[in-house]
Amino acid sequence: MGNNDMKILDKQHGLLLAGALALASLWLATLQWLAAHGVSALTLAMLLGILAANLGPRHTRPAPATLAFCKTTLLRAGIVLFGLRLTLGELGQLGATVWLIDAAVLCSTFALALWAGPRLGLDRESSVLIGAGSAICGAAAVMATQPVIRASGERASLAVAGVVLFGSIAMLLYPAAYPLLASLGVSDTAYGVMTGSTLHEVAQVVAAGKAVSEQAANAAVLTKMLRVMMLAPFLLLLAAWWQRRQPQASGQRGRITIPWFAFGFVAMVALNSSGWLPASVVAPLQQLTTLLLATAMAALGLDTRASAIRAAGWPPLLLAGLLFGWLMVGGGLFNWLLG
Repeated sequence: MGNNDMKILDKQHGLLLAGALALASLWLATLQWLAAHGVSALTLAMLLGILAANLGPRHTRPAPATLAFCKTTLLRAGIVLFGLRLTLGELGQLGATVWLIDAAVLCSTFALALWAGPRLGLDRESSVLIGAGSAICGAAAVMATQPVIRASGERASLAVAGVVLFGSIAMLLYPAAYPLLASLGVSDTAYGVMTGSTLHEVAQVVAAGKAVSEQAANAAVLTKMLRVMMLAPFLLLLAAWWQRRQPQASGQRGRITIPWFAFGFVAMVALNSSGWLPASVVAPLQQLTTLLLATAMAALGLDTRASAIRAAGWPPLLLAGLLFGWLMVGGGLFNWLLG
């Protein structure tokens, strides 16, 4: 068997493993005790992936290309199809306030990263990458920012490790804190807006929202997608600022990645609002959405290694932890003041 055949088998194995974990999480989420405690299938998929990555034998670990496919292509397809659960009316109900909250969270988080990173012993590239991942959309923002500032792959990997770690912690903390927030008068929609405006990854936002209610999930995803749409202007402004600070001798410019899937999501929301699609078509597509997102969450867990987090050292984790704390406290404050 040739090397190419081995690579194909590795990719197939990785997809089968992530898909199997996703199906297992969908089944576990139906169990009465887990359902009663608000444990969603997406959260379970993430946890199962982490367990498999850190406790399973080394030969069962999927190829990095397979995990990247699940965390990018499948995740984005799932998010686009998630738009079929929402309508433009629901988007309008959130109002312009959500844009203000998202902008305030993004700008303050990134500014804090630029200020605190060098004081914690980090170089500017690492500070920018961790700040972008925390402020906008997790690992996807890190990978979109990397070519703009021409950062090394090692710096990007360390940034992703910190962002994924604290985003996963937040994904579990938010639903656990919901009963306290509800006792203080926070509605499901307000909880969703807070989740979407402060959590790191899109998939984590979906999981944290679904753990409370569909209403919370809808508000969370809408808020998060508005935040993701800010990635494109953020990258344009970052590229201009970075090139002024560090002009390239060759005159080359960093490549800018535009999050097109966010616009696909909006297109699906508009299509669902039109009423053109019959329920017999929408229902199976919604089921496919959950499977795709669960597979992406399983892959995210499979790519979360304790060894990689230990290798990152303390400074990147300290900055990611500081930004995590700011997102919860400062982001919550912005939600309270502006919402």
